Amino acid sequence: MTEIHPGQRVAVLVDAQNLYHTAQSLHSRNIDYSALLEKAVQDRQLTRAIAYVIRADSPEEESFFEALIDIGFEPKIKAIKTFADGSKKADWDVGMSLDAVTLANHVDTIVLCTGDGDFSRLCSHLRHEGVRVEVMAFESSTAEELIEASDSFLDLGDRHETFLL
Repeated sequence: MTEIHPGQRVAVLVDAQNLYHTAQSLHSRNIDYSALLEKAVQDRQLTRAIAYVIRADSPEEESFFEALIDIGFEPKIKAIKTFADGSKKADWDVGMSLDAVTLANHVDTIVLCTGDGDFSRLCSHLRHEGVRVEVMAFESSTAEELIEASDSFLDLGDRHETFLL
């Protein structure tokens, strides 16, 4: 697949919940979204940066959403669904995948910031369509099939001083 070059058009799609929970469980720290976006773009042409987030009605989340906008992300926000039995669910897998497929005709590279193995089929599809797929996540909690399906993988855990606050 194509190597990185300055003329590449790049879309960055961030599974914020996946990264947040991993950073918290492994390092008890938060993600530095500014550093994440800078590394994902790598002096290429940013076409779109989307952060998929969940509204959990916590006091600091509005300032987090605003910070994402200031950094250059478009936050896509979904509310948590609470079921009759009290269980809760919220994920962006389908929305993130649909956006990636839609963007594929407008970019050369898609950077997926997630360790979720459910995206391995998406990687295979995008690569088949001629899109370079890069994955950025914590290797210790990233599905092996996702790493194998991508063109390149960057372990955020190897550079926690850069990617964690």
